[in-house]
Amino acid sequence: MSKKHKTYTTEFKAEAIKLIEANQGNVSETARQLSISMQTLSNWNTKAKAGTLAGTKQYSPDRLCCTKIS
Repeated sequence: MSKKHKTYTTEFKAEAIKLIEANQGNVSETARQLSISMQTLSNWNTKAKAGTLAGTKQYSPDRLCCTKIS
């Protein structure tokens, strides 16, 4: 029996990154709030800072935290 691989939208990932900032960089607290793995969230954060998070390549890391999600 195989596990289903969870997928998250680009919008969800961007909001999660913004929430890390709102939580003063506390990845573990943010992961708990979102009920996702701390490692997953940490990976997204690293990729966002590098500008390689899926769907965010056109944004610099500085702009990512300020991007408006509709």
